[in-house]
Amino acid sequence: MNKTIITAAVTGSMPTKEINPAVPYTPKEIAREAIECYQSGAAIAHIHVRNPITGEPDSSIELFREVVDRIRHECDMIINLTTSGLNIKDTNVIEKRLEPITLQPEICSLDIGSVNFPHRAFVNSPEWGRSAAIRMRESGVKPEIEVFDTGHTRQAIHWIEEGLIDHPPYFQLCMGVGWGIEATPENLLFMKNKLPLGIPWSVLGVGRTQLPMITLGILLGGNIRVGFEDNVYLRKGVLAKSNAQMVEMAVRLVEDLQRAVASTDDARRLLGLV
Repeated sequence: MNKTIITAAVTGSMPTKEINPAVPYTPKEIAREAIECYQSGAAIAHIHVRNPITGEPDSSIELFREVVDRIRHECDMIINLTTSGLNIKDTNVIEKRLEPITLQPEICSLDIGSVNFPHRAFVNSPEWGRSAAIRMRESGVKPEIEVFDTGHTRQAIHWIEEGLIDHPPYFQLCMGVGWGIEATPENLLFMKNKLPLGIPWSVLGVGRTQLPMITLGILLGGNIRVGFEDNVYLRKGVLAKSNAQMVEMAVRLVEDLQRAVASTDDARRLLGLV
């Protein structure tokens, strides 16, 4: 039976407690949400960190370290640390963005191309992408290649062919993010068909598009991502009480569609982590 990896993106950098009081800010809250998602069926936790008091995006390596230590102390969940660094204003942005690699997570996100969000640009230069791919390869950290449009996929494939990213590459299709590709069934099919054959991939959908995107993703043989980073509602007008509640919904969906939920061991095999 086909197995589906569920990733829980538990906080991101945008949702706030004003929007949904359950959004985690502190390392303890973030780790607890991740662990509860693991207990509910998620194999991977995608981790951002926040200022524990204000909830603003943060990139402190100490905050990342505390979250990682707390998760590792409690469970065998695969940890995927963000390198997006939207809030970073250091002179050497690339080096600061790559600091999470030093914590030796099994996966780090790798944003390949630039995209406009609703109120700002998310800039990922070719220099950034190449430097990040090389550093992750040298450190034995698998990149989760986040793509927001088809040009990003083309660029990633070029670097895969150059040997900068080990086999099998792992793609996250980010649908409906800002002014990236729109989250429609036609576009998801288009994006999926642009990927190299036979490689693992996952899909996320933002806001109300989360459910249709992950449903089609499962049917197409992909993996899925849910969580507060992408959507704070369980259904229209109903706020999710926790990330774990979203994972439970995803587990039911996978099983209703006659697939099986991947364990952490399954996920490691499927992603080439062992």
